[in-house]
Amino acid sequence: MKLSSFYDGDRTVLSFEVFPPKKTSSVETVYNTIAELQSLKPDYISVTYGAGGSAVNNYTCDIASLIKNKYGIEAMAHLTCINSTKADVDRVLKELKENNIENILALRGDKNPDFEPKTDFIHANDLVAYIKAQGDFGVSVAGYPETHFEAPDGMTDIRNLKNKVECGAQSIVTQLFFNNAYFYRFRDRCDSAGIYVPISAGIMPVTNSKQIERMVSMCGASLPRKFVKMIQKYEDRPEALVDAGIAFAVDQIVDLVANGVDGIHIYTMNNPYIAKRITESIRGLL
Repeated sequence: MKLSSFYDGDRTVLSFEVFPPKKTSSVETVYNTIAELQSLKPDYISVTYGAGGSAVNNYTCDIASLIKNKYGIEAMAHLTCINSTKADVDRVLKELKENNIENILALRGDKNPDFEPKTDFIHANDLVAYIKAQGDFGVSVAGYPETHFEAPDGMTDIRNLKNKVECGAQSIVTQLFFNNAYFYRFRDRCDSAGIYVPISAGIMPVTNSKQIERMVSMCGASLPRKFVKMIQKYEDRPEALVDAGIAFAVDQIVDLVANGVDGIHIYTMNNPYIAKRITESIRGLL
């Protein structure tokens, strides 16, 4: 089933993201996470691509196949292209088809000093167009409420996003944000630019201070005063910070749903406990 079909009704779509284990960890840990997430009945679960965009020891397809073929939940496989040739992408697409995976999140991927970037795909829209030409996949792309850090300004970023949609993307999943005002501005800009595909808001429940530092350095998300005060108050009380982080995420989601968001995409960090707490708090709203 293509993910676009989930957005046909009036309800808010709920999805989760999981990631493959590090090379030092067993893939079984992710399998256990998925088994627990199944009971929460998400519309779909996305699986990130291997670190650095490398196809070597990449469990993305294996995990997506488990989600779809064992647990009966629609899966979306992330696919990056900055370190891939067309032959690399062809192999991944073939494997996805063989495992009945119909949906892909097409990304350029982050530059990695350990890999020399390939030149077959310069931007994500190149990958979107290539995937659409290779088979009947549903393709989603990333959106950036606070603007991609490489874009000179917000409107240029929106034009780049529109290019991805015009190449065949059918829905958008946003980068995480902690201030809903940025999402509403982003949605308005999309509407003004003629981008009318569904947009799922990416929500990251922050439950420890190290996680905050990592997320801010990776994606440049700004921290509202309310969020900063919460961290300062509870940073020395780990259990309290978990509760506060979940409450903050739930508060974001309640406001987003009330304002007509198409979907909520929760970055679970492979933590089913956090996902369960949030889902139980918002299920009646969706």
